[in-house]
Amino acid sequence: MSDPARDILTPSQLNTLARDLLESAFPLIWVEGELGNVTRPASGHLYFTLKDARAQVKCAMFKPKSQWLKFAPREGLRVLARGRLTLYEARGDYQLVIDHLEEAGEGALRRAFDELKAKLAAEGLFDADRKRPLPSHLQRLGVITSPTGAAVRDVVSVLERRFPLLQVDILPVQVQGEAAPAQIVDMLQHAGRSGRYDALLVTRGGGSLEDLWAFNDERLARAIAASPVPVVSAVGHETDFTLADFAADLRAPTPSVAAELLVPDRRDLLSRLRVLQQRMVTTHAHRLRQAMQRADRAALRLQALRPQARLEMLRRREQEAARRLHALWRDQHARRLAALRHAAAVLRAHAPQRRLEQLRERLLALAPRPQAAVVRTLQRDALRLRSLARSLEAVSPLATVARGYALVTREDGTLIRSVEQVRPGDAVSARLSDGTLKLRVE
Repeated sequence: MSDPARDILTPSQLNTLARDLLESAFPLIWVEGELGNVTRPASGHLYFTLKDARAQVKCAMFKPKSQWLKFAPREGLRVLARGRLTLYEARGDYQLVIDHLEEAGEGALRRAFDELKAKLAAEGLFDADRKRPLPSHLQRLGVITSPTGAAVRDVVSVLERRFPLLQVDILPVQVQGEAAPAQIVDMLQHAGRSGRYDALLVTRGGGSLEDLWAFNDERLARAIAASPVPVVSAVGHETDFTLADFAADLRAPTPSVAAELLVPDRRDLLSRLRVLQQRMVTTHAHRLRQAMQRADRAALRLQALRPQARLEMLRRREQEAARRLHALWRDQHARRLAALRHAAAVLRAHAPQRRLEQLRERLLALAPRPQAAVVRTLQRDALRLRSLARSLEAVSPLATVARGYALVTREDGTLIRSVEQVRPGDAVSARLSDGTLKLRVE
C-alpha cells in the first residue's frame, strides 16, 4: 500500500495546484508601483514589472486592453494597476494579469472623483427630473471659458456659421489650476443673477484628468445645479466626463457639439420661413378672392335696386298697358264697323223702290236711336278710357317725373339711359313734371 505522505506530484501538477490556490485566495486587487523591464513584442501584449524599494512582481497586460492605454508606459513611471494574481505554469512564476492601468497620480484623482460623484448623486444633484429644457430660441448666450483657448474659437465659429443673430458674451475665467474653480463659480453666479442670458455654456478643451480637475470641484457642481438659467457643460473630449457634466442641464461631448445643440441651423430656419411665407401668400390670395366674390354679389344687388333699373321697369309696364289699350280699342272699333256694314247690307236687301218712301220715313224715325246709342256707347267708352288712363297714369313714368326725376332724351326723342350714349356738345332735352328743358352736354 502507498503512503499518502509520500504522494509524488509532477511539476505541472504542483504549479496547477499553486495557480488554483493563488487565484482563489486573491480577488481583483489594486497595486501601485514603478514600471520596470517594459517590453511590447509583436503580439501586441505588454509585459513589465511593478517594483518598489524592496520587491517586484511580474505583470502582463494582454491585447487588446494594452492598446487602449491613454499614456505610453515607460521605465520609472509610477502607475496604479488593477488585475488578478495567477501563476504561469510553464515557468513556475506567479504574475499579475492587468486589465486596467493608469498613472498613479491620476488614479488618486479618479478615486476622489468616484467618491464625490457618488456623494452628489445620493443627494439627487444629478437626477434627470431636476434638469431643465433649453429655450427653443436663444437670444443671448454666456460662454464661461478661457478667452484664449481652442474651445472658445470652436464655439464662436459654429455659432456664427449656424445662427449669426445670436448675441454671444465671452465670460473669461481660468479653466485649469487651483484658482480656476472659484473663478468659474463666481462667474456662473454673477451671470445667473444678471438676468441677461437665456442659457450659459461652461466649456474647455481636452486634457488629462488632472487638467480637467477644476470641473470636478464640488462647489462648481452645486453652483451649476443652483443656477437660475439652464447650463450646458462641454468639457474635454467625448470620452471625458466631469462632475460639471453630470450637474448641468445638458452635457455635450465637445464644445463644437454644444454650439450645434444650442442654436438651430439658419438654413433650416430659412427653409421653414419660406414654407410659412408661401402659406401666408396662399391664405391671403384665398381671402382676397372671397372678398372679391362678396363685393361682386353686393354690386349685383345694388345694380338691381338702382333708380334707373326701376325706371326701365316702369317704362316697360307703361308700354305693355298702352299696347293692351290700343288692342282693345281696335277690337271694339272693328266690331262696331262690322255691325254697321251688316246693317247696311240688310238695309239694301230690304229696300225695294216701292217701299223707299216708307223706309225713308221709318229711317228718319229711327235715325235718332242709333245716334243716341252711339252717344251712350261713346260716353261709356269715355268713362272706361278715363279709368284706363288713371290706371296708366299710376304706372306712367310721368308720375315718377312729377316726384323730382327727369327723362333725358335726344333731339329725335330717343331715351338716354347711359352717359356712353352722348358726347360733349350733343343737344338733349330733360322732361320735367311741368315742362321740358333744352340742354347741351359739356
